[in-house]
Amino acid sequence: MTEMVYGAMPRPVGEPILPRWWRSVDKVSLMAVFALFGIGILLGFAASVPLAERNDLPPYTYVTRQLILGGFGMVVMVAVSMISTGAVRRIGVLGFAISFVALMLLPFVGTDLGKGAVRWINFGFTTVQPSEFLKPGFIILAGWLIAASQDLNGPSGKLASLAVAFVIATLLAFQPDFGQAALILFGWGVIYFVAGAPMRLIIVIVVLVGAAGVAAYNSSDHFSGRINDYLKEDVDPRSQNGYAANAIQEGGFFGVGIGEGQVKWTLPDAHTDYIIAVAAEEYGLMMVLVIIALYTTILLRAFWRLVGERDPFSRYAGIGLAAILGVQAMINMGVAVRLLPAKGMTLPFISYGGSSVIAASITVGMLLALTRQRPQSQIKDIFNRGR
Repeated sequence: MTEMVYGAMPRPVGEPILPRWWRSVDKVSLMAVFALFGIGILLGFAASVPLAERNDLPPYTYVTRQLILGGFGMVVMVAVSMISTGAVRRIGVLGFAISFVALMLLPFVGTDLGKGAVRWINFGFTTVQPSEFLKPGFIILAGWLIAASQDLNGPSGKLASLAVAFVIATLLAFQPDFGQAALILFGWGVIYFVAGAPMRLIIVIVVLVGAAGVAAYNSSDHFSGRINDYLKEDVDPRSQNGYAANAIQEGGFFGVGIGEGQVKWTLPDAHTDYIIAVAAEEYGLMMVLVIIALYTTILLRAFWRLVGERDPFSRYAGIGLAAILGVQAMINMGVAVRLLPAKGMTLPFISYGGSSVIAASITVGMLLALTRQRPQSQIKDIFNRGR
């Protein structure tokens, strides 16, 4: 219908899919993702060797696994970025349904891997964290429902998506995984805000989330323990935050040198939650700034392309995907420098973990698909046509 009203920009007849994809995809963001993955492998050579030694495995076992899983993730990202917006919606909703069922099964078939929170399903040869795959699926579902609610006689998509968000957050809180629960609610809030949410309702939701946080603090030793550790004036030098803070200070501007860092031998999660501490110690502040710049590039380019997008679903879902990717990176780095309480959240594309890297690849693949330059995809095309 849009093309009947406004017309369509000419496109080469019979153009193969690869040239069409390369012409329309955001190549700068694509290269930024490859750079982040490359940095993750580089840091993995340092951070994962002590873990392999503790588990009596060959020194580069975990690097090899990350190369295989991450390489698969890169292929998935490129493949997903080639599909249409309609296919993104269908795959996202299907992925959400599968991940949601897996999340509900966690209390019965899940494992905590010795970390105190039941977040994984162990298949023997590998473990999967359903919440990692649930996030992009939920954002797609929420974007679709909220966009559909704006149609004439459309469904109550805003209320339905909010209800789903609270159900997911509740399931995650019982694991407990308050970080992922907060990220789900934040992603929904970003989409709703972009869709034109009334400020009064946003304030009500913020108050409800704050009340839920207070209730969690009073009822969960896991949650209150992390908050109390964060609020302490003095950091225990033998805690994870203490080791990470010392490593960042030791790194300075240019680091202590490749392979010379010590934090990887003392931090049990140096290859996952605290990978940025390894980067800061061995490569210094300059490496951290490069990593921040790469994430910032992906986010700003996505927002720039989406701000003029005429399709509401693409605009809402794309901004939601970019938001959860950026906030997850911010939370991971914020925990390492003690700006935020410990969350147990990975750094996308850099931390070790199959679920993390593949889910992040799907997230960015969908984002690249939604931000591709398509005929009549931007609002400004209407005005340019009238000149």
